[in-house]
Amino acid sequence: MSTPLKSTPLVAPGHTRPVTHLSFSPIQDDGTFLLVSSCKDGNPMLREWTGDWIGTFLGHKGAVWSTKLSLDASRAASGSADFTAKVWDTYSGNPIHSFPHNHIVRSVALSPTSSHLLTGGQEKKVRVFDLSRPDAEPDFLYDSGVLSHDGMVKSVVWAGDHTGVTAGEDGKIKWWDLRTRKLTTSLVFPTAITSMELSPQTQRLVVTSGNTVAFIPVLSNGQGTHSLTLGYSPSSASVHPILQDRFVTGSLGDEWVRVHGMDGEEREVLKGHHGPVHCVEFSPDGEMYASGSEDGTIRLWQTTPGKTYGLWQGSGN
Repeated sequence: MSTPLKSTPLVAPGHTRPVTHLSFSPIQDDGTFLLVSSCKDGNPMLREWTGDWIGTFLGHKGAVWSTKLSLDASRAASGSADFTAKVWDTYSGNPIHSFPHNHIVRSVALSPTSSHLLTGGQEKKVRVFDLSRPDAEPDFLYDSGVLSHDGMVKSVVWAGDHTGVTAGEDGKIKWWDLRTRKLTTSLVFPTAITSMELSPQTQRLVVTSGNTVAFIPVLSNGQGTHSLTLGYSPSSASVHPILQDRFVTGSLGDEWVRVHGMDGEEREVLKGHHGPVHCVEFSPDGEMYASGSEDGTIRLWQTTPGKTYGLWQGSGN
């Protein structure tokens, strides 16, 4: 009986402090895609789908907590502890706009047409910026009073043309109509939300809270949620975008990346990082997933070890 091949990760160095967030672009017209990473060193990095470094966005003066790419990968948006969100030209690496806030920006999201920017963070407020009028005051999403959430906003995503979804340390996930800036519905978890990412291919939100990982159809307003309770507290989770038969997680309690079936069964424990794993993300083609750690590295793992793909040459790695 042959022994299954172990996944040996490719290490993408370059950051000097803990990696806080990872995000892939959609697959582009030429079949490739990009990866952008956020880091406490304040310098988001852009990489090819192979993991090769393209460039670094220079301009933030504090830790960067979130960076996301536009659908066509021509723009990137970032949120930082320097109380700003920035929009970048990915071809030149130059900043296009910088938007001041009154506290740390923890999460950003670009609209499908890159016409607007959604931000959230320490202020418990969610802002909507019109990028065609960068000097104009932003709109705010208010639930009660002047706040969007009762705790720090951990994640914002732009879903479809007119829907925003926000998640907070108050344990609430909220759906907003971005045309009216009004709340449409909310879902409450018993503990703080630690991460929320949009899986665009599966049109599901992947949420972690306490020991729970939940998969929520993004435009269902919380209906049809599939939740699992794990034996540990995941820091981040990502579902396979094509097969939808597994998900990967990171954890702040150890240095491992885990692969689970959709029933919660642990299939694999991957060791390689030298610090807690803050973030994980599947590539849009499902052939690999990336993990970012307290150790300052990004590691790329093959979904099918031994397959010739990217910089893996199928040599029994």
